[in-house]
Amino acid sequence: MSCKFPQTWWAVARVLSCLVLLGADPHEEEPPRGSSTWLFGLTPNYSSGTYGTGTRTDITYVPLSIQRLFGEGDVSLVVPFISVKGDGSVVLLSGLPNRRTPLGTAPGPPVTQAGLGDIVLRGRHYLLDEQHWWPTVALTARLKIPTASSSRGLGTGKFDEGFGMETSKFVTEKLVLYMDAGFTFVGKPAGDNFRNQWNYDVGLGYYFTNALVAGVYFEEYRAVIEGNQNPQDVLMTLNYDLTPRVGLNAFTMIGLSDGAPEYAVSAGLAVKY
Repeated sequence: MSCKFPQTWWAVARVLSCLVLLGADPHEEEPPRGSSTWLFGLTPNYSSGTYGTGTRTDITYVPLSIQRLFGEGDVSLVVPFISVKGDGSVVLLSGLPNRRTPLGTAPGPPVTQAGLGDIVLRGRHYLLDEQHWWPTVALTARLKIPTASSSRGLGTGKFDEGFGMETSKFVTEKLVLYMDAGFTFVGKPAGDNFRNQWNYDVGLGYYFTNALVAGVYFEEYRAVIEGNQNPQDVLMTLNYDLTPRVGLNAFTMIGLSDGAPEYAVSAGLAVKY
């Protein structure tokens, strides 16, 4: 225990130093450049699936996000409330459900647990702005702080740290291509043989108007347990700027593999100050 403590906090300090420069989610609308703004968001989502088991896991995830937008990036803090109804075979990693038991494991009785989830600190820093054939390129970093109860199956009780890159390029005046990739160093709880996790997504966005944009993405994550199917899904998003300061957003997700939820839905609100 004592020998692991300094290593854990060294990893935390390393990510926090990166987060001073980096930050945010792949499918968020880009913040206004050259300005400093606060953005507050509440985006509840619900997912359901069997993940290849004989029982269903239903997850309600209600994240409150506080984001500081800068001219060259942003930093955000996500504080979620979660409710999980299932047999304990699924665990949330930074808000994303992952099967934690190997294929063929007998399911246990379903129970419902609820409480504070893992707090997530994110950052993003723009390296390149799109011009001519160059895409927009941003570096990202993420730190999961283990505030969720591991004894109730709401989290792993370990820190996770992740890094990634986001790119976007307008193909036409209204059509934009997205390609993102990342890697997460997953904390290893006792009794769980978790692997580190890579992820990527490719997608298209379409601006119907300056205020209304829709997107569709294919996503894949490496399964954290060897032998389980990688989570794969199709994600469809919609963002609408109701006013210059108030935005509405929604998404629906359809799972393509046993590693992913069968479906997920979400709707939320964001307010700029």
